[in-house]
Amino acid sequence: MKKILICLVIILTAALGCKNDPLDIIPDGRITLNDVFKDEKQTEAYVARAYSHIPSYFSRYQFWSYLAGCSDEAQDADVGNEGSSAAGQWNTGSLNVMRNPLEQNGQGRVLRYSAFWAGIRDANVLLTRLPTANVPDPKNRLRYEGEAKALRAFYYLELIKQYGPMPIIDKELDATFDYTSLIRPTFQQITDFIVKDCDEAIANPELPLRIIDENQRGRFTKAVAYAIKSQVLLYNASLLWNPSNDRAKWQAASTASQQAIAALTAGNNYQLFPNYEQYHFSFSDVTPTPNDRETIFEIKDAGNALITNTNAMTGQLGQFKVGSSPTQELVDAYEMRVTGLQAITGYTNTEHLNPIINTASGYNENNPYVGRDPRFYATVWHNGAIRPGVNNGAPIEIYRGGRQQLLKTPPNRRNTHTGYFLRKFLNPLVLGGQVAQTRWKKYHLSEIYLNLAEAENEANGATAIAYNAVNVVRARAGMPNLTSSLGQLDFQKRIRNERQVELAFEEHRFWDVRRWKILSQTDKLVTGNEIVRVGTAPNITLTYNRFVVSRRSAWEDRFLIFPIPLTDASIIPDFGANQNPGW
Repeated sequence: MKKILICLVIILTAALGCKNDPLDIIPDGRITLNDVFKDEKQTEAYVARAYSHIPSYFSRYQFWSYLAGCSDEAQDADVGNEGSSAAGQWNTGSLNVMRNPLEQNGQGRVLRYSAFWAGIRDANVLLTRLPTANVPDPKNRLRYEGEAKALRAFYYLELIKQYGPMPIIDKELDATFDYTSLIRPTFQQITDFIVKDCDEAIANPELPLRIIDENQRGRFTKAVAYAIKSQVLLYNASLLWNPSNDRAKWQAASTASQQAIAALTAGNNYQLFPNYEQYHFSFSDVTPTPNDRETIFEIKDAGNALITNTNAMTGQLGQFKVGSSPTQELVDAYEMRVTGLQAITGYTNTEHLNPIINTASGYNENNPYVGRDPRFYATVWHNGAIRPGVNNGAPIEIYRGGRQQLLKTPPNRRNTHTGYFLRKFLNPLVLGGQVAQTRWKKYHLSEIYLNLAEAENEANGATAIAYNAVNVVRARAGMPNLTSSLGQLDFQKRIRNERQVELAFEEHRFWDVRRWKILSQTDKLVTGNEIVRVGTAPNITLTYNRFVVSRRSAWEDRFLIFPIPLTDASIIPDFGANQNPGW
């Protein structure tokens, strides 16, 4: 399918993104859509084309940024050094109706807003034309239909997470269509539309539950439809789109995630990968009996940030940049391994410099990196950690004057800005480039377990269903079960914390704090920790000094939802009249 796609895209790329369809023309040697669907191979290529609008994620934001650097998870090393970086522009509040720092086109990035609409259009073309297309095998026709519906659901979900409800377009539009007639539905209506597409994809008898043939890697499955349905219903129930806290919406989200887990785990089709760290620096094996049964959909997309991050760890001069450094806020979220309790429960001041220490947890502020959640060590390189092959096996020296020291002034690309380095996605045994080692896991099973735990608690309190879902995820990480008999609000706090650490750097935190409407609590600033080493061996002491790394400007309520781009808002009256709040 991929080889066919390359040939056809050369012909079709420029034309199919247009609102008026220049392919439906009087034949003059150019191919038309009618010609495409008269040909079996070109029809198959058009199915492949519908996948081509899935954007890059991972380190594929402007200047090889992670989205984490636009949240409280990380401080990007390009902030203060490279003016065009996505994180630097985002955190200064550069988003507006004419400019979106996450939409800039560079280093292989795509303009997501237009890409999502192009994907919706191609899915609609397929669904309109497949009934009469040249597809000799009826099983293939059915499968293409299921894929098109799942793709349309995917593109709409990604679109509405950013921009709120968008017009429902469920068919191919001809050149005479009046785009000014489009209107915005409610978030519930667009959610219902996405859920309907997912349900029909799940019911499709020819859409497989999982891919078992390497040649079909990257195609959508029933499992993808389950994941999309679980996520969109969770978003629909969240405070941003459910201000009245309608419990029925939470129950719908809980039920969908329960059904997803039941269907996916039946017969061990899907299950959590046994090792959290190894899972995130590998890519899935697509076979009938895979080692990785957790991944639902994976994108082959690594980038230079992986190479530079791992090289910068050596502390040698001349390396390009360190990438995204985990923040102290993320580090504080990791609980204690033995007690299973939060080490830090909050802060006494708005600048996060005075942590509230949970004395019952076993946390020692003078030895803060001992005894933490194993996911901490799988995600963060900290002072004193040992990386094979670096410094001849000596501990990493992030203290002042050390080989990998933090440099507060002036910040540069090579040194950490926070006192930490990113370890997640990087195989510690492999030095140098790791592009081939890691692929972006867009959907995987642990997210659905956490969706279920959150939704069930909001719908019915901390029931056995909610506890079982979150404890499955904690057990895989080597963490004890959550404390029993938590109240609903306490469980809510713990499940939000669980999402923060389990899904760190996976592009969930950026959206979670928005749907929870806590952006003003999380995104005003981020902090780091400067370590000062005093004395000589064997009488050495370390002091830990928290400091504000960055003050940010993208935390007001208007940043909860992106503004509709001016080009569309000026053309479509309903967009202009119902522009998103604050824009």
